[in-house]
Amino acid sequence: MAFSNILPNDFAVMRNIFSSLRSRNYRIYFIGQGVSLIGTWMQSIALSWLVYRITGSVFLLGLLGFTSQIPTFILSPFTGVLTDKFDRLKIMKLTQLFFMLQALTVTILAMTNVVQVWHLIALSVVFGTITAFDAPARQSLVIDLIDHPEDLGNAIALNSAIFNGARLIGPAIAGVTIAAVGEGICFLLNTLSFAAVLIALSLVKIKKREAKPQKTNFKESFTEGFNYTFKTIPIRMLIILLTVFSLFALSFIVLLPAYAKEIMKGGSETLGYLMSAMGAGALCGALFMASRKTVLGLGRIILINSFLLGVMIILAALSVNLHLSLVILFFGGAAMILLLSSINTMLQTIAEEDKRGRVMSFYAMALMGTTPIGNLISGSVASGIGIAGTLLISGIIAVLAGIWFALRRPAFRKNVRSIYLSKGILPSLPDDLN
Repeated sequence: MAFSNILPNDFAVMRNIFSSLRSRNYRIYFIGQGVSLIGTWMQSIALSWLVYRITGSVFLLGLLGFTSQIPTFILSPFTGVLTDKFDRLKIMKLTQLFFMLQALTVTILAMTNVVQVWHLIALSVVFGTITAFDAPARQSLVIDLIDHPEDLGNAIALNSAIFNGARLIGPAIAGVTIAAVGEGICFLLNTLSFAAVLIALSLVKIKKREAKPQKTNFKESFTEGFNYTFKTIPIRMLIILLTVFSLFALSFIVLLPAYAKEIMKGGSETLGYLMSAMGAGALCGALFMASRKTVLGLGRIILINSFLLGVMIILAALSVNLHLSLVILFFGGAAMILLLSSINTMLQTIAEEDKRGRVMSFYAMALMGTTPIGNLISGSVASGIGIAGTLLISGIIAVLAGIWFALRRPAFRKNVRSIYLSKGILPSLPDDLN
C-alpha cells in the first residue's frame, strides 16, 4: 500500500504535509535526522552552559558561536565544488562520522573532568569545519532522496519542521539532564544519536547520477560555479536577499537573552518563553510549507515574509509587554521559516543538477556563514545604542530588503518562468507564477 493511501481521504491536508515520506530513501533519512538533531540541540545547550559555568563570560559564549560558524563562511564556496564532483551520499556519511568523533571527544573531556575552555573553542572550530563540508552536501542530497520531483518543496519544509521540532525537544531534555547528572551525559547522548543517522544513510540507496564532463581543475570548477550562481538573475537575487537577512535581521535571535533581561525584565524562564514562542511559530511555518503541493507562489511568499519578518522585529523593539512579545515572536518565527524554506526550495528547483552543490554552498555561506558576522555587528551596535535601538534598525533594514525584492520582482519572475519552462517543470505557466 502506498504511503499516500494510508490515511483516509478526510485527511488529505495531512497527507500533503507528509507527502515526501512516500519516498523510501527520504523516509529513512527523515527518521535518522530527527534523532540526530535532538542530540545536536542537546549538545548545543550543554556546551553553552558548560562554557558559562566554567568562565562566567558572555564574551566567550559569543566566541564559541563565532568559531563554530565562521569556517562555513570561509570554506563553503570551495566545499561546494567537491559536492558537485563527488558522491553526495558518501560525503554525508563521512561528515556524520566526523561529527560523531567530535562529539565523542567533547564527551570524554567533560566526563573525565579535564575539559578546559580552549578545548571547547578548538572543537568548535572543528565542528564548523565539518559543517562547511556537510551543509552543501546535505542541501543538495535532498532532491536525490525523493522519488517525485514535485515533493522537493515538501521535503525541504519537513527538514525545517524536524529541525524546529528538535529545537523544542532537545533543549528541554538537556535542561533536565544537566540538572540531574551534568553536561557530560548530554554530550554522550549526542554522540550516540549520530548512530541513527549513520544507519539511515547506510540504508539509503540512490541511483548514480548521469555522468557529465567535470572540470578537472579546481579553480575552473569554482569559477564556473561562482559565475553560474551570480550571473543567473533569480539565484543571485535570492543569495543577496538571504545574505542581507542573515547579516542584519536573523541576528535578532542572539540578542534574545539580553532582550529577556533588559526589555522584558525577566530571567531564564522568560528567555525560555520567548524561544519557545519563536520555535512554535517556526514549526507552524514549516508545516504550512510542507502542506503546499507546488512551487507556484514561492516568490510571493518570499516577498510577503520579507516584510512580515521586518515588521515583527520592529514591533519587538517597541514592545515592553511579555505577552505581546510572545505573539510577535511567534509570527516572527513563522515568517523566518517561510522565507528561508521558500528561498531554499527555489534555489534547488532552479539550479542545474551538475551545479547544485556549488549553488547550495553559496546558500550555506549566506545563511550560516554570515550569521557570526551579523551577530558581532548586532552585539557591537547593541552595546552602543541598546537592544531596542538595534532591533529597530534590523527591522528597518529587513523591510528595505523586501522593498528591493519587490522592485526587482518583475525581472525575477520573468527569469524563473523561463527556467521552469526549459526544465519542463510545468507544461504551461500562469502569469502569477511567482
